[in-house]
Amino acid sequence: MSTARTIVGMSGGVDSSVAALRLRDAGEPIAGLFMQNWADDGSGDCRAEDDRRDAVAVCGRLGIPVHFRDFSREYWDGVFAHFLAEYAAGRTPNPDVLCNREIKFKYFLDAAHELGAEYIATGHYARVAHEGGQARLLKAADRSKDQSYFLHQLGQKQLSATRFPLGEILKSDVRAIARDAGLQTHAKKDSTGICFIGERDFREFLARYLPARTGEMRTPEGHSLGEHAGVFYFTLGQREGLNIGGVRGFEPAPWYVVGKDVASNVLYVDQGVDSPYLYSRALRSEAAHWIAGAPPSPRFQCHAQTRYRQPDQACEVIVRDDGTMDVHFSEPQRAVTPGQSLVLYDGDVCLGGAVIASTDAALEQRLREHAA
Repeated sequence: MSTARTIVGMSGGVDSSVAALRLRDAGEPIAGLFMQNWADDGSGDCRAEDDRRDAVAVCGRLGIPVHFRDFSREYWDGVFAHFLAEYAAGRTPNPDVLCNREIKFKYFLDAAHELGAEYIATGHYARVAHEGGQARLLKAADRSKDQSYFLHQLGQKQLSATRFPLGEILKSDVRAIARDAGLQTHAKKDSTGICFIGERDFREFLARYLPARTGEMRTPEGHSLGEHAGVFYFTLGQREGLNIGGVRGFEPAPWYVVGKDVASNVLYVDQGVDSPYLYSRALRSEAAHWIAGAPPSPRFQCHAQTRYRQPDQACEVIVRDDGTMDVHFSEPQRAVTPGQSLVLYDGDVCLGGAVIASTDAALEQRLREHAA
């Protein structure tokens, strides 16, 4: 059993390092815990050992004990299997949302309690406030790094037992704090992209699990433009990887993915970053999760993000009897993507959110009607 009251999730990065440092300096009894969430797949791209060494070194520097847990099987079952199924269905999932709900704030929280701790802490940029017997998830003080979008599936149990020591400070200050404390992670590059993929080619990685199946690329009007390597490798609004050169009869403007027909294995593309086929004004979601346990009312106005770091968008929300939502935006939205997360806000307060099921984008509606 640990004598620590708070267990800090140590990722081997600068954010979790400074989260632990701030708690220690505040006099909180803490220990670190390093989670391995992805088994080495033999590609040589897994950074888990480097991250583990950095986490151990930081804990040593801070004079705190460190624990280890392997959650790679739980990650496969709870996150990665869903990730593959969504891509195979032509949707674009957000595994970081699932990873937080299923691993970091479930198995990690359970492990901390087994070690005798009351709380967990992470290096996420977000805040928790307690008011009227409820825990509320708030945006971080550093809006450019706010990660409440990825945490919207957490509930009262998780938030009441969670601390975010970086919620009130700026990212620019975090590296300075780490440097001044002599932490070796102070200059370490931030991890980007999907956590288990790391710095590697996404299409090559996905092809190991979803083999390429070439098909036709065409415009929404039906002009054939060549072949694609597999519709599930692409997402709405994507420009890279289409390999469309000059096309006779079309302007020399860039092409963007505007639709996917998985059943027919057709990838739809159009020219222009503001192609009308990329825009929608309404969406239907899957069943919503509410941080407070219930929506503010069956019908209300708030702001929303349909992708990470998107500026807040004004909308009206109608909660249906089955828990799904109809959301209508005040302004047209670009590249709203089924499979991604819709996250709702009332000012700084994150209300919750849901997976996007469908939109009223013209091409998506046409394909849906054709499939029916």
